[in-house]
Amino acid sequence: MFHTPPRTTGRRGSHRAEEEKPPVTGKLAAVVAFGTLTAGVGVAAGTGTQITPIAAGTDLAAALAVSSAPQPGPIETRHAIEPGLETAKLMRSEGLYARQVVGQAIKHASDGYTARQAELKRQKDAEEAEKARVAAEQAAAQPPPPPAPVAQPRAAAPRVGAAKPAEGSFTSGFGSRWGSTHFGVDIANSIGTPILSAMDGVVVEAGPASGFGLWVRVQHGDGTITVYGHVNEILVSQGQRVAAGEQIATMGNRGQSTGPHLHFEVWIGGSQKIDPIGWLGERGISL
Repeated sequence: MFHTPPRTTGRRGSHRAEEEKPPVTGKLAAVVAFGTLTAGVGVAAGTGTQITPIAAGTDLAAALAVSSAPQPGPIETRHAIEPGLETAKLMRSEGLYARQVVGQAIKHASDGYTARQAELKRQKDAEEAEKARVAAEQAAAQPPPPPAPVAQPRAAAPRVGAAKPAEGSFTSGFGSRWGSTHFGVDIANSIGTPILSAMDGVVVEAGPASGFGLWVRVQHGDGTITVYGHVNEILVSQGQRVAAGEQIATMGNRGQSTGPHLHFEVWIGGSQKIDPIGWLGERGISL
């Protein structure tokens, strides 16, 4: 049995404490509280004081509405990183940068080379222009060359019908000598004395010969052949045309010889050997 003091409200039979009532919770409590608190504006009994319920304020109503609504979770920012893709991007970026640097270096080198070549060409042109200027000044300072002498017409050499084969001493004639026949005449002089063609003709042989060492044979227009033996140096060649008095060799001491001399023979018809004294005499030549 419980004993409670009487309540000031005047109600009887109330024996249960207010604090023992179970509290209203959850959404129902919010509705009850909202309905109770917003019932209106009243006047406190016995005092004449106007009472405004708390629920009459909009702030409490908004607070109750927000607290009862479900709240969204916090917003998170997440970054997805793929190592392979990021590496590829980095390598591509580095490659582009490297190509750009290389391109700039090549362009710089090319521009420098072009400028250097242009400078070298300018210097070369300047040097050539300076050389031309100096040459022009030197040419202007030189006196003009004397006029070239006018060539005088050359008088034609007199035509010679026959010439003495060589100058020197007559040492041996045509005929028997030392048990054999000597088929020519000998004219002695020093080595190198000029030997001349006795008449116009063509050289039919020029070279080594038995007993003569070296010889020259010239055939003339009538078929006669003149022979020049023991020569030291031959000055003509086979097939060459020579004139009377033209030098064909020099006197020597080659072959079977007792000293420097010319052995001269005359072959009529190319084979018959005659005394050269008479043949030369007929042409005004004496030894």
